[in-house]
Amino acid sequence: MQDTTILWADDEIDLLKPHVLFLNEKGYNVKTVTNGTDAVDAFRNNYFDLVFLDENMPGLTGIETMSQIKNLNNEVPIVMITKNEEEYLMEDAIGSKIDDYLIKPVNPKQILLTIKKLTENKRLVTEKTTMAYQQDFRTLGMTLNDRLSYQEWVDVYKKLIYWELELEKLEDEGMHEILTLQKAEANVQFGKFIEKNYTGWMQNPESGPITSPQLFKKKVFPKMDGRGPVFFILIDNLRYDQFKIINPIISEYFRVEEEDTYYSILPTATQYARNSIFSGLMPLDMEKRFPGMWQNDEDEGGKNLFEEQFLADQLKRVLRKDSKFSYHKILNIDEGRALNDSVNNLMTNDLNVVVYNFVDMLSHARTDMQMIRELASDDAAYRSLTLSWFEHSPLFDLLKFLAQKQARVILTTDHGTICVKNPSKIIGDRNTNTNLRYKQGKNLNFNAKDVFHIKNPHDIMLPKLHVSSSFVFAKSDSYFVYPNNYNHFVNFYNETFQHGGISLEEMIIPIISYGPK
Repeated sequence: MQDTTILWADDEIDLLKPHVLFLNEKGYNVKTVTNGTDAVDAFRNNYFDLVFLDENMPGLTGIETMSQIKNLNNEVPIVMITKNEEEYLMEDAIGSKIDDYLIKPVNPKQILLTIKKLTENKRLVTEKTTMAYQQDFRTLGMTLNDRLSYQEWVDVYKKLIYWELELEKLEDEGMHEILTLQKAEANVQFGKFIEKNYTGWMQNPESGPITSPQLFKKKVFPKMDGRGPVFFILIDNLRYDQFKIINPIISEYFRVEEEDTYYSILPTATQYARNSIFSGLMPLDMEKRFPGMWQNDEDEGGKNLFEEQFLADQLKRVLRKDSKFSYHKILNIDEGRALNDSVNNLMTNDLNVVVYNFVDMLSHARTDMQMIRELASDDAAYRSLTLSWFEHSPLFDLLKFLAQKQARVILTTDHGTICVKNPSKIIGDRNTNTNLRYKQGKNLNFNAKDVFHIKNPHDIMLPKLHVSSSFVFAKSDSYFVYPNNYNHFVNFYNETFQHGGISLEEMIIPIISYGPK
């Protein structure tokens, strides 16, 4: 604060001497001038942290002085002080990107508050945020050792994401490192929680949280009440933290009716989780009901080719009536624009489903392409890249159009991703699937502490490829690596975003209902 220098231009500066003395006592260095020309000269020849300008001075007006100062350095905050309360003057000042606006007479404490807000805001916010997280850190630490319910785990995850986004705004690597360690500890405990409870949920679905196959029945079908179309938009691979940074933009156009979460089934992979959402069935039941459509890991061909058929079956099976619906899968920008061009034709449907694959493609591209890996070097950069895509995407254009049409929108995803950092050796036969976060096969040999092992896949409603097939799911930030090309796998896949296993990021999924404003 001792180094904070202020330029104050006012043709009645002598009357403001008590204010200047007050600021000097508080440790601020104030340079005074009586007109705009001297203010510009002083600003050109000295460094100032803040400028106070009287609006009505002889010669250059406050607005004209501000314009010249902004041309010299646009980063220094400027505060306009005036006796004039005319609305047009305020609009001129705001239009000129003034940083604050005070009406005379001003008192010293009002001036001090403005200075602190404009010159010390970052420090004060940093101190307050850091102190608040330190208090929450202790509370969260104790909570992680409790026997938490599935809803309490959602609350823990939301709290961790809240602090991650808050601390991201600060230049405090130490705090961020502490949070990273706390998230890692939370994932260790969450893995134990899933290991203990997941099989019970699958065998008695009403005993646990809403999961993938219950999503339409519990969250979508109740909205199909004849009051216009419901648009169900699924952004593949969208994590809760990524949703939190795009939600404020969407909320400018819609009213948030409900912000909720559900749990993705295992494996947290598109083939399982998304097919389960659209069919309303667990994979074992899908294999029985759709023998010609369900694809196991060993089968050739695409694994998500029949989502529209699965949805049509679920609509008839659950609602017991014919519903008019559409299904669109968007894989590139041209398909997104084509959908937007034809969206008027969808407004008489009961339900319109749109699957956007961009975030999934981004996570895969980050693994395969060095340039994308550098652009999305960590979670914060990954969020930033997602936000940039969304702001310039046909999806955002679609949402703005739907807001104009007073449509209702449900936004969700099928699973999240986690940045993997812990290679875990595994041995399997040549038919073992390639996913880095889960393996299905015979005679799997693995490090037991890193995995959730399901000896009989039918116990968690998954198909069984062979009599002796089992599943293993990587916990926390582990990923599977074969010993014979260990170094190659580690160099290529370490710190990439993967899905299929057990983590807060992969399993706790946002689902948001938006209504017209």
